[in-house]
Amino acid sequence: MKKTALAYAVGLSTLSAGLVTSTATRAEFFEDSKASLQMRNFYMGRDYRQDDSGRQPAVPGSGRMSEWAQGFILRYESGFTEGPVGFGVDAIGTLGIKLDSGRGSSGTGLLLRDAETKRAQDSYGDLHAAAKIRYSKTTLRLGSYDKRLPMLQGNDSRLLPTVFQGTMVHSQEIAGLDLDAGRISRVNARDSQDYEALSVTSGNRRNIKVSDGNESTEFNIAQSAYRWNDQLSTTLALGELQGLYRQTMLNALHTLPLGDKRSLVTDIRYARSTDDGNSNVDNNAFGIMSTYKIGFHAVGLGYQAMTGETGFAYLGGTDPFLLNFVQVNDFANKDEKSWQVRYDYNFTGIGLPGLTFMTRYLSGDNVDLGASRSEGREWERDIDIAYFVQDGPLKNVSLRWRNAATRSNFANSTDENRLILSYSLPIW
Repeated sequence: MKKTALAYAVGLSTLSAGLVTSTATRAEFFEDSKASLQMRNFYMGRDYRQDDSGRQPAVPGSGRMSEWAQGFILRYESGFTEGPVGFGVDAIGTLGIKLDSGRGSSGTGLLLRDAETKRAQDSYGDLHAAAKIRYSKTTLRLGSYDKRLPMLQGNDSRLLPTVFQGTMVHSQEIAGLDLDAGRISRVNARDSQDYEALSVTSGNRRNIKVSDGNESTEFNIAQSAYRWNDQLSTTLALGELQGLYRQTMLNALHTLPLGDKRSLVTDIRYARSTDDGNSNVDNNAFGIMSTYKIGFHAVGLGYQAMTGETGFAYLGGTDPFLLNFVQVNDFANKDEKSWQVRYDYNFTGIGLPGLTFMTRYLSGDNVDLGASRSEGREWERDIDIAYFVQDGPLKNVSLRWRNAATRSNFANSTDENRLILSYSLPIW
């Protein structure tokens, strides 16, 4: 599969060379281009805190995962050639390097593991490229795709990002209206260097079952997002993972100004998921979260409910568009009801710009564990402290510490720490 990405890169490089033959065309193509290099130094440790319920750690023979790695993400976005129809090319180069990982402690998702030995490889990475064609305010992309849409949010919570392969169209012909549509055929996961078939996430107690293999080569998506005014925006999305599930998703985001640096932000999300022939997917997912902001403080309260014969279905390698999807859990199991309380503070309020703090607590219950067991319960507590250097020679350097603790009577209970040192360097 890796040859596919390389073939795209070679083919698109040849195409772009042919497109920029004239002086005027070259000026437009290169002057509007931009490139950046992001470097991530990432440590992740996860301890399993099992009780006597018979549950086993995810790593046989070990109660701990621990890895340290260095990542590089090089992005290039060209401008468009002049004329009614403009042509361009984008590229993403990724490289992950192992700094520390043992056989018994690998598997955090930071590094690519050998399929046979289960050891983390010394390095991994890939080259992703896409051709793009623009007419008016509509752009067609062919090749790699890593933009985030509610139904297609590639995971970027580890060393390297998830990248998809396919054809996507983005249009802004009408003021305030964004239209996206397309077809995704393969996915290059966060800890992989090969494009692979698509799948539906089916772990934990979702009760999602497939009858003819959990693989598909076609995810179709159409989305419209409209900004009604400065306070209200809505989104409607339709998706189909061929042979596995279909989904309709609605989202409304409203900000109510209350004066004197105060506001109330309400986020409402609903999704209906059904099977598409080879699965039993049947789920309604509803979530609402209200956040009261006053000055540099924010306090949020949220609720999420799953109903139907299964839990929430979403594309493997992506982040689900759920209000209670957090650092470790998504609280999206069959029949699960969960609530969240969250607090944020921006230290600019006391003269420390760039320093932020967040903590939240989530609790879920009513998980269907089958007739032979009582209801499932779980909780998670997260802490996130980050500092972004605002100016000087270290501008664009950031340091983030993420801590999580989870407890469950049906899944792994964990304590987790992530320490991320990041530097974004604009090249031009």
